[in-house]
Amino acid sequence: MLARIFKPARTAMQSGNAKTENWMLVYEPEQPLQVEPLMGYTSSGDMRRQVKLSFDSKEEAVAYAERNGIPYQIAVDHEHQPSTQSYADNFRYGRPQPWTH
Repeated sequence: MLARIFKPARTAMQSGNAKTENWMLVYEPEQPLQVEPLMGYTSSGDMRRQVKLSFDSKEEAVAYAERNGIPYQIAVDHEHQPSTQSYADNFRYGRPQPWTH
């Protein structure tokens, strides 16, 4: 019944920071997924797989886990380092690859 505390990453389909401010507490799966033989659906008898708790800070998530006796593991938060690029660099003379249009 190990829980994982992490800060979710941005999805590949967005460039903003939506849904990345909160910390999540998610239980690790205890049972593997099973394939139903008739329809081919995947399912699991593990009900904790559906629980996803959201917290405003890492300290709140840790306090909740300790208060309820849940063993937890904290994932390292990787901050996004934006790279600043100039649009004019696409057309400069010393560009590594020639501009092809």
